[in-house]
Amino acid sequence: MAAERKNRKTGASRGHGRSHAQTLGFSVQTEDRPTLDELVDYFGDGNRSAYLRATYRVMKSIMLAEQLRDLQAYGQQRTAELGIEPAEVPDRIREFLKGKGEA
Repeated sequence: MAAERKNRKTGASRGHGRSHAQTLGFSVQTEDRPTLDELVDYFGDGNRSAYLRATYRVMKSIMLAEQLRDLQAYGQQRTAELGIEPAEVPDRIREFLKGKGEA
């Protein structure tokens, strides 16, 4: 039962759709090892590879959030430089997209 719950929690699959794996090595600071072991036990049911696979989704979502934040900041900077009020942006986008559809 606990293993089933952990598999649902992490979304870890048991080899489904995986043709082959590649072994990679990485180092961990001595002081970080207890934290790694704790996370591996909790999220990977003691399996480092399963833990690493479980982190993919989390780290990918963090990466996308950071990229979107950067794009938002860029958009705000550009609209300010062009003198466009934030409230005008949705209408300007709609108008732009209408023009693209006619081309």
